[in-house]
Amino acid sequence: MPIRYDVAGPVVVITVDRPEARNALDPEHNDALAQAFSRYQADDSLRAAVLTGAGDQAFSAGADLKRLIPPFRDAVRAGQSPPWVMGGITGPAGSGKPTIAAVNGHALAGGLELALACDFRLCSDNATFGLAETKWAIIPGAGGTQRLPRAIPLGPAMEMILTGEPIGAADALRWGLVNRVLPLPSLLPAAVQAAESIAARGPLAVQAARDAVLRGLGLGLADGLRAERELFLAVMRTRDAVEGATAFSEKRDPVYEGW
Repeated sequence: MPIRYDVAGPVVVITVDRPEARNALDPEHNDALAQAFSRYQADDSLRAAVLTGAGDQAFSAGADLKRLIPPFRDAVRAGQSPPWVMGGITGPAGSGKPTIAAVNGHALAGGLELALACDFRLCSDNATFGLAETKWAIIPGAGGTQRLPRAIPLGPAMEMILTGEPIGAADALRWGLVNRVLPLPSLLPAAVQAAESIAARGPLAVQAARDAVLRGLGLGLADGLRAERELFLAVMRTRDAVEGATAFSEKRDPVYEGW
């Protein structure tokens, strides 16, 4: 299978399985990744996902420059608007369920853009992060120029984008690109544990909180607060919100049903 899809309770681990090519996406893997994420978003029993790459060398080296990029470039030259690459995951953020990136090695070009499209990132101590597109006379076109400066300070983001040079795990942690750096054997278990923690929360509340953050990033404070209040009031009307308060008062674990 080009993309592994491993479900354990309310969590799914989605793995790009092409280690011989540093998990770069060719057309087959690109389509399969899009299908995997659509499957995740449509499955009400799943509440959080972990995205990672096969092997111990690379999360993903991005788009396959030999197989995926040429038809994309040809479509652009023909005046067409080709579909989003990187499984469509790096397109405009919208409502949906959370995803954690477990960056096991190199996250380069579109691979870093995949990681940036996740809600947060954990990485192994051998991880590197880079947007090398200017080396090949193009620019990051799957969210890199927009998400990286929102994830780390502008100066380091500009240096990475304009020089195309990568950074290591220590700098990624120092600048806030990743939340934690772990030994490689501990990475995936830690990411799954974080996903399980999210999955134990009220699913509608998690999605609404995520939506509030993402919507607010594009708004001024006043409009962001209005958007937050709208989502807050909608969540307060749910049965899960009643269950949460009841479970707290009864000193028991809540049982959330997503409605």
